[in-house]
Amino acid sequence: GVDPERRPGVLLVHGLDEPGGIWADLVPALGAAGFDTWEFLYPNDQGVDISADLLAASWSDLPADQRLVLVGHSMGGLVIRDFVSRWRHPVAVPQRVAGASVQGVILAGTPNQGSEWARLRVWLELRDQWAAGRQSGFSPLGGLRDGTGAAKIDLVPGSAFLEQLNARPWPVTVPIRIIGGILLESTPILGDGVVAAESLAVSGAPEPIMVGASHRGMLKRVFPSDPEPPAIPHIMALLDTWRGQASRSSR
Repeated sequence: GVDPERRPGVLLVHGLDEPGGIWADLVPALGAAGFDTWEFLYPNDQGVDISADLLAASWSDLPADQRLVLVGHSMGGLVIRDFVSRWRHPVAVPQRVAGASVQGVILAGTPNQGSEWARLRVWLELRDQWAAGRQSGFSPLGGLRDGTGAAKIDLVPGSAFLEQLNARPWPVTVPIRIIGGILLESTPILGDGVVAAESLAVSGAPEPIMVGASHRGMLKRVFPSDPEPPAIPHIMALLDTWRGQASRSSR
């Protein structure tokens, strides 16, 4: 069985166009606090649901006797929401994958309602393909047909993926917390420069914790001499809170 006194493990899920360095400052903090930590790596340009399916296929690699907190940055938070609500803890239907249970979810800079930046990215990608393929039978749907750019389509506000995800019920047994960035105090509506503050919201979740930082800067130092990224203390505090709740509920 699961030892309620044991710290939960932490699974980190990166976002779009992320080579992996986003966790370089959080991983040492987790290690110093005694948390077992894993990172889920996936082809981040494929459809978000495909990435959630890949996480489900990999779930048995994680220890089944340890509760896990899932931490997602940017699009990684959407992968987590899709996995939890469709695979591991779906509401009113049988679970589709066994193994470790999810203790909680932390979303940092996640475009839960989409990102206008993604709409621009889709346009730029189509434009680049048009420029490269004018002499080679270019089709404007080529980028979608070969699988590239699917994640960006999912991130566009009002996409079919987001409509389905946001309509799906979330399990009440899995607390969800949101951290967002404010790049400029004078224009908070712009959020972290990639994800607007209003896009962070998830139905039923508490109000987002807002920190003064850019989309990546909330989790990752630009220079080694920079102070600790401001999302990290909030993540550590949430982990401690959930660990205490699990211990109390077992008594």
